[in-house]
Amino acid sequence: MNVDRAVLSLAGTMVLVSLALGHFVSPYWLLLTAFVGLNLLQAAFTGFCPAATIFRKLGLKSGPAFCGSATAGR
Repeated sequence: MNVDRAVLSLAGTMVLVSLALGHFVSPYWLLLTAFVGLNLLQAAFTGFCPAATIFRKLGLKSGPAFCGSATAGR
């Protein structure tokens, strides 16, 4: 698994878990869904993703989206 797939897996899991918690526990858990969405949006524009940084420090290999270079994937 590379950093890109790990970030997407984490984001998808967090969205699904927060939706379930929002339905069964409290609607305030939907704020977590909004946070994940905003983080994905800012990562698309800035290229900075805190989760990608953490996964990279844990030893996962970089994929084309989060390799740390502005020319990635070109």
